[in-house]
Amino acid sequence: MKKISVLLADDHETVRQGLKLLIDGQSDMEVIGEAGDGRSAVQRARALHPAVIVVDVSMPQMNGLIATRTIRESTPAPAVVALTRHGDEAYVQELLGAGASAYVLKQSPSSELLSAIRAVAAGGEYLDAAIASRVAGAYLRKHSRRPEERPSITDREAEVLRLMAWGHSNKEIASKLELSVKTVEVHRANAMRKLKLRGRIDIVRFAVLQGWLQEQ
Repeated sequence: MKKISVLLADDHETVRQGLKLLIDGQSDMEVIGEAGDGRSAVQRARALHPAVIVVDVSMPQMNGLIATRTIRESTPAPAVVALTRHGDEAYVQELLGAGASAYVLKQSPSSELLSAIRAVAAGGEYLDAAIASRVAGAYLRKHSRRPEERPSITDREAEVLRLMAWGHSNKEIASKLELSVKTVEVHRANAMRKLKLRGRIDIVRFAVLQGWLQEQ
């Protein structure tokens, strides 16, 4: 039986070693490569053509969301399992929207990750049991493998959110973009409504997932 080839992408070497021992201990899967940051994950995916990539959401150079989007554009496109400590619905929404086929929490039993790898390797999808009941229906219908259906915001709305995430006030944003404070408030409200963001914390999380706060 051909084994499921797996690429591990996590910036913590100890975590990668533990995952490698777990996965290589299974009779039906094997780790064929590792990456310590997002850019390396994309490069290794293109070079090794794994069936499945286990991607950490928080990584240097390129975060897991951007890496997932880039990896899913590869040919052949491997299945992506997002592995993270974040159980927030916003993270689930963004990763599934980017093309991840599974979302697993690091704090869950190892059986969750193994089940996810097997599921996506067979062409399926998987959500960690700890979050499935909250998000499965809505997010899998709206986002899984259909990123074109994700809510879109205008460039100006994105610019306002980006500056808000950096900590600028409405007045500062208005001055920087040469807009009125009222117009800034309208752009912010429209973007938050479209993306279902509830406050500044959600805006910052969204900005992190988009890579807006990373130095390039």
